[in-house]
Amino acid sequence: MKSAPANPASGILLVDKPQGITSHDVVARARKSVGTRKVGHAGTLDPMATGLLILGVNSATRLLTYIVGLDKQYTATIRLGVATTTDDAEGEPLAGGPAEALTAVTDDAIIAGAAGFTGTILQRPSSVSAIKVDGRRAYALAREGAPVELAPRSVTVSAFDVLAIRRSEWIDVDVRVDCSSGTYIRALARDLGDLLGVGGHLTALRRTRIGPFRVDAAVGLEEPLAERMLAPAAVAASLHPRLDLTTQEAVDLAHGKRIALAGAGTRAAVAPDGRLVGLVEAVDGKAVVLVNFPPDPTAPSRIETQGEQT
Repeated sequence: MKSAPANPASGILLVDKPQGITSHDVVARARKSVGTRKVGHAGTLDPMATGLLILGVNSATRLLTYIVGLDKQYTATIRLGVATTTDDAEGEPLAGGPAEALTAVTDDAIIAGAAGFTGTILQRPSSVSAIKVDGRRAYALAREGAPVELAPRSVTVSAFDVLAIRRSEWIDVDVRVDCSSGTYIRALARDLGDLLGVGGHLTALRRTRIGPFRVDAAVGLEEPLAERMLAPAAVAASLHPRLDLTTQEAVDLAHGKRIALAGAGTRAAVAPDGRLVGLVEAVDGKAVVLVNFPPDPTAPSRIETQGEQT
């Protein structure tokens, strides 16, 4: 019989990932800090990237499915004048456009070029993405030297704003991007460089927002993470309208019974004691449980119960 985890408390962690480590490294450190192996994340960041990584602990990992597909915001730096094999600074340089072509690129052309990649667009992912090709990750095939050509996919870029332009041997462009899940900022850097005829790649990337969650509210890995978990009910209520249950309704839902529920859409069903019972939706006037959240084996301790993050 398996023993209970050292820390059975469930919650969501907003972590500010530092540069130079993988998302898996962050999960490993969180497992040690929190005291349980049941930790997952809602969307990876490359080692080069920094910023918001959302972790689920114990039963709160069930919420990650509802977080991973949310829209995202990034700040980034694009270097115009040279392309790379990986579309970012970790790849080998490729030939860019002629020096006179770079000199001819105006600020207005850069701003207009970025604006042209907004809306719903077809984007060809980088060959070093995590997309699977015949059961294998594209980046693994690319590192082995195998040709990788990924099909374009539809993504939505709500904003591609130029924040600053700095000129030296290259042109470095600081940008802010609001986009749908699945958008590759490296590909935007590559495509902007191609559009301007000079090549381009990403030199810095920071994720600043996932849905309603912002990096300003995130914690560093050096902090005691077990003390900084957000209560599942608060997180669920920031994603869906909150449904406050009576004590009996909470018991009934936990036992698989359907309670009366009017209206439509997903709700975060919360017990009188503040515990998240489940995510439900109304079908024919009854609440159907989409996912339930069993109570922790012992009462959660030192979990933040503040309202939703914005």
